[in-house]
Amino acid sequence: MCNLYRLTKGTDEVAKLFGATLSSTGNFASEVYPGYPGLVVSAGELRSMVWGFPLALKSKKTGLPLKPKPVNNARADKLDSFMWRYSFAERRCLIPVSKFAEAEGATGSKTRTWFSLPDQDVFAVAGIWRETDEWGAAYSMVMTQACEHVADVHDRMPVVVQRDHWAKWVEGAPEEARELCRPYPAAMTVDRTDETWRRA
Repeated sequence: MCNLYRLTKGTDEVAKLFGATLSSTGNFASEVYPGYPGLVVSAGELRSMVWGFPLALKSKKTGLPLKPKPVNNARADKLDSFMWRYSFAERRCLIPVSKFAEAEGATGSKTRTWFSLPDQDVFAVAGIWRETDEWGAAYSMVMTQACEHVADVHDRMPVVVQRDHWAKWVEGAPEEARELCRPYPAAMTVDRTDETWRRA
């Protein structure tokens, strides 16, 4: 599952690419981690949301509430579950991405393997979103089975939405959007690095 991605273009360029108006984008880093802000395109606007739906947790020792956990990946085969179904039916969005990473290697020494599209500086990943009491607007990335380029690193990957399907993902009926939840069919660039998986 994807827990790290990069967006290396500025807001003006991204808004132009998606034909979106600029809304409140605030501050965001080029590397996006669960629980932190990222950019999404929703209802024709490029805006900032927190990556991950908050999952309420309680301490096993005290029973008191803990900091919510960001659930940042929504499996395509689970979109009918209670956590996701209303967002999938009513609030789909596009997530601008330059590349996404998966951890590869032995436990304790995992490195970052990056996946991108060879002909695109920014592409779109399928997302869903909702308003939350904890973090305001929050989004989750929709995941599907891995394509051949990702499969030897992880069995799942983000749903890459090709440009001619952007409107279908955002505005189409749920049945139409579900048809797009499939492994990416074209070429991908794979960059195996010696970057440690964990942040410094």
